[in-house]
Amino acid sequence: MGDSSAVSGTSLNSSGRGAKAASSPAENYQLARRRTLQVVVSALLTESGFESAEKAAVETLTEMMQSYITEIGRCAKTYCEHTARSVPTLSDTVVTLIEMGFNVDTLPVYAKRSQRMVITAPPVTNAPVTPKSLSAGQKRTHPSHIPGHFPEFPDPHTYIKTPTFREPVSDYQVVREKAATQRRDVERALTRFMAKTGETQSLFKDDISAFPLIAARPSTIPYLSALLPSELELQTLEETDSSEQDDQTDSENAAGNVIADDPSADKENSVLPPGGVVPSTKASEDNVIDNPYLRPVKKPKVRRKK
Repeated sequence: MGDSSAVSGTSLNSSGRGAKAASSPAENYQLARRRTLQVVVSALLTESGFESAEKAAVETLTEMMQSYITEIGRCAKTYCEHTARSVPTLSDTVVTLIEMGFNVDTLPVYAKRSQRMVITAPPVTNAPVTPKSLSAGQKRTHPSHIPGHFPEFPDPHTYIKTPTFREPVSDYQVVREKAATQRRDVERALTRFMAKTGETQSLFKDDISAFPLIAARPSTIPYLSALLPSELELQTLEETDSSEQDDQTDSENAAGNVIADDPSADKENSVLPPGGVVPSTKASEDNVIDNPYLRPVKKPKVRRKK
């Protein structure tokens, strides 16, 4: 029994130290449980007289012990649920061991063996403390029908409501200062973006990166942008022209209705304009200037809501 199966260069107690750290809490728990079982298997092998063992052999024995303990827990849970209970007791475990063919009478003798090795308990890691700034409200405790090993309830604001402890700022001066600060930050960020993506000029010839300035783009016709109307102005002009045409059409229809209502009116008594020429509709249409630069300024007509 003193001969080892193989010498792998690693001790029994040091197996699994180079394992990769897990990322999630569930993987961390499973990895810690697996390491504890490996320590137990190594201790049992040491009690049996082995000095070293291969890693594959230790992993196989660990897997066998884990399967055996898992089967005991599953059967004990089944027996306790069969008797309308939720927590297994010692009697459920004893019945499970008997059902699996284990002699329960040998347990006290095995527990009092002389060459038994005492394994130190694994260090207890404290749960991370949530900062007070990230917690809102007071967490609920588990009711009597929920076991204590279940996870705690989350913060109340995640499933009930989110209380507001800070009122919005309504002071005029503070709001204006905040708006001015945000506008200045936006302009500064936009200027830096344009300076990094476009052409820049520097105040110093030696260091180009110091105090970059946005390069001015020369234009052949600098006043062209001032003469060309914007899209908003064109839309306003179109609305004004359409409203004027509607008013002109309404006035012509009203004049035609007046003439049709008074057919016996004497044409000689009618007052003619100076020059004795009656203006026509065609002449008024010819007087409309199509060039937007020469058209007289007209105020947009405000349409009232009916």
